[in-house]
Amino acid sequence: MNKIYLLVMLLLSSLFIISCDDYLDRTPDDKKNEEDIFTRYGYVDNLVTDLYANAKSANRPLLFFNHFSASAITDECSASSHENSIPHQFNIGNYGPSQGMPTGSSVGQYWWDLYTKIRKANIIIEGVAKYNTPDNPESGGEGDINRRVGETYFLRGYLHFLLLRAYGEVPYVDYVVQPNDEMNFSKLSAHEVVERICQDADEAYARVDAFNGGSRFGRVDKGACLGLKAMARWIAATPMWNGGNFPNDTRMFKDEYGYNAARWEAVKTAAKAVLEARDNSGALRYSLYTTSDANDFGDLNGNNTSKSKVYKRLWNMAYDMQAIQQEWVWFVTRDKDTGWSGDVLPPTQGGHARQRPLQEQVDEYEYIAPDGYGYPVYSSRSKSDGYDDENPYESVKRDPRFYRDIRYHGSVYNNAVLNTAEGNDALGASYLSTSSHTGYYLRKFYKDGWVKGNGSHVINAPAIWRLPEFIYMYCEAVNETTGPNQEIYDLLNTVRARSFMVPIPPAAKTDKAVMNDYIQRERRVELFYENHRIWHTRLYLEADDATELAKEKSYAGVNSWPYPKTQRWSHGMKPVEDPNGKIEVNGKKYKMQRIEVADQRVFETPKSYLFPIMQDELKRTPGLVQNPGW
Repeated sequence: MNKIYLLVMLLLSSLFIISCDDYLDRTPDDKKNEEDIFTRYGYVDNLVTDLYANAKSANRPLLFFNHFSASAITDECSASSHENSIPHQFNIGNYGPSQGMPTGSSVGQYWWDLYTKIRKANIIIEGVAKYNTPDNPESGGEGDINRRVGETYFLRGYLHFLLLRAYGEVPYVDYVVQPNDEMNFSKLSAHEVVERICQDADEAYARVDAFNGGSRFGRVDKGACLGLKAMARWIAATPMWNGGNFPNDTRMFKDEYGYNAARWEAVKTAAKAVLEARDNSGALRYSLYTTSDANDFGDLNGNNTSKSKVYKRLWNMAYDMQAIQQEWVWFVTRDKDTGWSGDVLPPTQGGHARQRPLQEQVDEYEYIAPDGYGYPVYSSRSKSDGYDDENPYESVKRDPRFYRDIRYHGSVYNNAVLNTAEGNDALGASYLSTSSHTGYYLRKFYKDGWVKGNGSHVINAPAIWRLPEFIYMYCEAVNETTGPNQEIYDLLNTVRARSFMVPIPPAAKTDKAVMNDYIQRERRVELFYENHRIWHTRLYLEADDATELAKEKSYAGVNSWPYPKTQRWSHGMKPVEDPNGKIEVNGKKYKMQRIEVADQRVFETPKSYLFPIMQDELKRTPGLVQNPGW
C-alpha cells in the first residue's frame, strides 16, 4: 500500500506515472467517470484535439527552446542574451542529468514531457477499444471515431520519434501504465524503436484519409503517416545508428549499429512513397510551390523594396495556403507571431537581434558561375569566377535563398539599407549586445517589407516536414545505394529551379562524393532555420567526422575556411572602411572582413550527441541506462 501511495505522489514528475488529460485526471463538477467519457464521441474528440496541442508544444520549430530556436546551438546562428541566455547555456555545456536543462527552456520537448503525452495517447487508444466508442452522431456514422484513433496512433509514433531523435535508445510505451505497475522499463535498440514507430504509422495510415480539406485540414492524413515512416527510416540509416564512429560507445545495443546498406534501401522506399502519395482523387498529393511570376519582387504591399533581391515566391511560401497545402507533409498551427518578428529585427527597427546568422551558414549559399551552374564560394574555382570575399554578397550573384534568408551590411529591406559599421545596428561586441555580434540579421520567415508596429505578422511556418526534405532523403538514399543518376540530379534541380537557382554542375551525375556534397548543402540551405540542423549535425556525427576533424586541426585563423562542422567555432563578418571597398553604405566605402565571434562553444563527444536522461528518472526506473558521456 505504501508503494502505491508513493507512486501516486510522484504522478506529475514520474517518467510514466503521469496524469492524463483534464477529463481523466480531475473530478469534474458533474462527476464524469471513464465510462462517461469513452461512451461519447464528443468527449473523445476533445481528448484527441488536446493531444494535437500536446504534439505541437513538443516540437515548435521557431521556439524549440521556449524563446529561441534550435539554430542558436548549431553553426546556423548565434543568439542574444535574453531570457536567461538559454542557447548560451547549451553552448557552454551548462546542463546535465543532475542540474537539468537550461532554465526556462522546457516547453514539452524533453523526456518527461514526451512520455506524459504518450500516456495520453495510450489512454485514448485503450479507452476507445474498451468502451467501443460510438461514431460521431453529426456525421452519420462516416468513420470519424476510426479517424480519431488513427490520428492517435500517429501521434504516439510521432512522440516516440521525437524521443528517438533526441535521446536515441528509449523505451517504447504502447499501453497505459497504472500507478501500481512495476517501473521495470528498459531501453530498446534504435532500430527496434524505428520498427515500432513504423507499426504505429501503418496503423494510422489504415484509418485516416488521403487528404483532409476544409475544417479537417491540418489533421493527420496518409501523407503524414508516410512521412513519419520515412523520417524514422532515415534516422536509422544515418551514421549515428548505421556504421558511424561513435567514440567511447556505451550504447546498450552498439553491436546492432554497424553499417547495413539495407537501411538506406528502406529509406529509398519510404521516401519514394511520400513523393508518390496520392490525394482522394488519385492525383499526386504533394508538389513544389511555384506560384507567382519569376520577375515578381513585390513585398507584402506589392512594392519592390528589396532592390530586386527577394523574390515574392520565396517569402510567400510561409504564408500562401497553396504552398502549405502542396508542400507541407506534417505541421502544427502557427508557431509565433508579431512578438517573435519584432524580437529578431535589428535595433533600428525596434528589435534586439535575438537570432543572428553565422558565417558558417552564409558560406553554404552557392554562387552562380559564368558557366550557368552553382558552386560553393569555398570551391577552388570561386576566385577565378569572380567571387571576392571582401565583397561576398555582390561580387557574384548568390543563391536567391540567401537574399531571402539573411540581412547583411548593405542589404536593403523596406527600402532601408542595413549599416553594420555605424549606428545602432553596428556589429556588437558579443552575444550580450543588443545588435548582432555576427554582422548578420535574420530575414527568413518575414513577410518582405514588414515593419514593427504595422499590424500583425502571424507566422505559419516552418512546417515540421515539407516536401523538399523527402526529396533530399530519397536522393541521398539512391546516391548511397546505387550511386548518382539522372533521376536524382533532376529532382534536386527542381527544388533549386523553384527557388530561381541554377542547376548543379553535371559532374555530380557521375561522382558520388560530389553528389553527396550537393545534397547536404541543399538540405542545409533549403531547410535553414527550420529545426533540422541540430539533429543533422548529430545524426551524422560531424564532430567526429575525419574530414571535419582535419579541418579543425589545420585551422589557422578566420581566413582558413571552409570552417569545420564540429560545432566548436563561430564566425561572422565585419565591415572595414576602405577607399577601395566595393560596398557603399551612406556614402562610405567598405570591404568585409571575417571575424571569430565571441560566442564560446563546447561540443564534447559523445555526450553532446544525445540529451541526458535526468537523474531522478534513472532513480525511479532502475532498468534505464544513462546516455553515453553523461
